[in-house]
Amino acid sequence: MNSVFTYIIKPKGKRYNNTKDIDGKELILNSDNFQHKHVNREAIIVGLPTAEKSILKEGDTVIVHHNVFRRWKDIRGVEKNSKAYYKDDMYFVFTDQIFAYKRKNVWKPLDGYCFIKPIKPYDKFSIEKEEPLIGILKYGDKYLTEAGLKSGDLIGFKPNTEYEFIIDEQKLYRIFSNSITIKYEHQGKEKEYNPSWV
Repeated sequence: MNSVFTYIIKPKGKRYNNTKDIDGKELILNSDNFQHKHVNREAIIVGLPTAEKSILKEGDTVIVHHNVFRRWKDIRGVEKNSKAYYKDDMYFVFTDQIFAYKRKNVWKPLDGYCFIKPIKPYDKFSIEKEEPLIGILKYGDKYLTEAGLKSGDLIGFKPNTEYEFIIDEQKLYRIFSNSITIKYEHQGKEKEYNPSWV
């Protein structure tokens, strides 16, 4: 099954990641399924677009936009699927709604995107949980690689460009590659920040 201009995907697991197993019991983290924070963002590709060449393949695990699997209520209060919904737990997505793919157990961002791991604040008396606008590059695209950046580099980015994802139980920010502003030298005291709820 293929579409002309879009990928056909299905969620990897459920549509929402709003439960956690604690000592064999299921804890519901959020009963409001309209919040984007608990929407599943991992999907499996089941069909490729026929009108374009793609580096993605059927069976690849991909990271998608949070609105793909999200449900919402219309003006009358009737709950509906997103406009991406096709049928039987399958959805249409365009290329710009896919941010990364996993092949051979390695995540690779699509061109134009990178993923940054936040770090703990340098100031031990800070009330902030993360150092603002600084992080460790986890997954970079070909443009950052060509610019000499590699995984593990300490980098800075523009304000309000980070968007939170949980990938392999790590909190990461998806950032446009052209929003990376600087490469810092490691000070030796950087510690990755991963909240306990992840």
